[in-house]
Amino acid sequence: MELKHYLEYLQNTTKRKWSDLAMKDLDGNTSYTYGELANEIARLHTTFRLLGVEQGDKIALCGRNCANWGVLFLAVETYKAVAVSILPDFTAEDVHGLVAHSEAKLLYVGPNVLKKVDATQMPGLTAMIYMDDFSLKHAANEEVEKVYATIDEEFKKEWPNGLSAEDVVYPTDNHDDLALINYTSGSTGNPKGVMLTHKNLSGNIDFACKKIPHLPGDKMMSMLPIAHMFGLAFEFLYQVCDGAELYFLTKAPTPSTLMKAFAQVHPFMILTVPLVIEKIIKGKVLPVINKPLMKLLWKTPGIKKLLHKKVSGTLLQAFGGNLRYLIIGGAALNEEVETCMKDMHFMYCVGYGMTECAPLISYEDWQKYAYRSCGKAIPGMQIRIDSEDPHNKEGEVQVYGVNVMKGYYKNEQATRETFTEDGWMRTGDLGILDKDGNLFLRGRSKNMLLGPSGQNIYPEEIEDKINSLPLVLETVVVQRDQKLVALVYPDTTPAGQKILAGRNIFEFMEENRKEVNKVLPNYSQIVAIEVVEKEFEKTPKRSIKRFLYS
Repeated sequence: MELKHYLEYLQNTTKRKWSDLAMKDLDGNTSYTYGELANEIARLHTTFRLLGVEQGDKIALCGRNCANWGVLFLAVETYKAVAVSILPDFTAEDVHGLVAHSEAKLLYVGPNVLKKVDATQMPGLTAMIYMDDFSLKHAANEEVEKVYATIDEEFKKEWPNGLSAEDVVYPTDNHDDLALINYTSGSTGNPKGVMLTHKNLSGNIDFACKKIPHLPGDKMMSMLPIAHMFGLAFEFLYQVCDGAELYFLTKAPTPSTLMKAFAQVHPFMILTVPLVIEKIIKGKVLPVINKPLMKLLWKTPGIKKLLHKKVSGTLLQAFGGNLRYLIIGGAALNEEVETCMKDMHFMYCVGYGMTECAPLISYEDWQKYAYRSCGKAIPGMQIRIDSEDPHNKEGEVQVYGVNVMKGYYKNEQATRETFTEDGWMRTGDLGILDKDGNLFLRGRSKNMLLGPSGQNIYPEEIEDKINSLPLVLETVVVQRDQKLVALVYPDTTPAGQKILAGRNIFEFMEENRKEVNKVLPNYSQIVAIEVVEKEFEKTPKRSIKRFLYS
């Protein structure tokens, strides 16, 4: 398979669309044409060089979605350094730990992160820089401060007239070099930093540019966390590399802000997690079509086609009116919601991927998409099912191909455990393949939960924190209506009764809930602790049988 480097796409698009808008903050003043983008990338290259960053060094980014995050990422990649993407929702302790674990030389932070982190807790940093205006917030020594003050002057010396389109040349000879370390959680105990190469990124971007080329005037909105691969690859990189106008939603993606943004941007494509679509369909469509008369008419020949078209048109307008693709990923889509969209012939499909594949594994255009599937393996990727009858009996989904990661950073044991002896990557998911190659997931053997904006939530990490609180013996964290609830088996021994000291156990656990939420990111906050009367059922290995609890 001939693979075109994603930076070659960016280089060609920049030359071709020099004066056109590349990206803009939807609720701010920052914007870049493709030409301004190229100039800012070059200025950041000057910054990196003066601060002693060399090829292969790590530069960490921790801030909300914004145009400057995008410029920084592209500057790091075109400099042949390694980007380290860290979710801004992580606690200060997590950020400190991940910056140290990644050995990042520079850390760029957004406003919320700046308020909580302490640069002195990250002694390996040369500098911490504010993402909003590129001002220096911490320097390792006075020499760094002096050098940083000369950046604009040095850039003008290097490019006295600024860059022209002819000056834009980006590296494309580094397919196998490390491009990105993407941390899948904030755990500082044994963090998993997914090592992705330029080839991994190119596999995704090349596929998207060939499969869904942009039309003139196409606009796109970035609303998923850009520090996660789904948002990074397909809401950002693919859009800019192939010439779309990209708008960053810098506010929290609530239903009201999303609807307003869709009306403002008129995106040609929406990438989302099931929760957003389910809320819209369940809130606006199902209450209407589930009324007795509508239920009958919805299935009545002759009338149903008109109804489907009308409801579909209303939904299309809610998404801004120009939608051609609605791509859903991250978790299974509710069956009732999917059936409704299928009845309307709405332009949706469900894809499948994971951070370790940067992220895409399978996809199919909505016109050919098989109901309840996750599409087919994309070019350059192969899927097999670890089952004696992969068409009928589910087994672990295993994958091989250009998108598969290099491994986990400084974690050889986790890397070894993730790959089979013949080099296929274990996804930890269960599924079957039909005779046409469509993948149908049958469950997740991993315990990961999906946060409201696509964040990965690992219940074991939360449980570990709750289990360290007083009066708690065991915990199982479950997800109900996209909210996290902790089921707790309390210490009923005399020692436990002494801790309780005659107080109400439910009030005691409410205090525990407030305490644990102080050290958890916003997206993994516990809304309730429920006390269970019996010890959780266990396997022979004494692991809790999670599937029994919901």
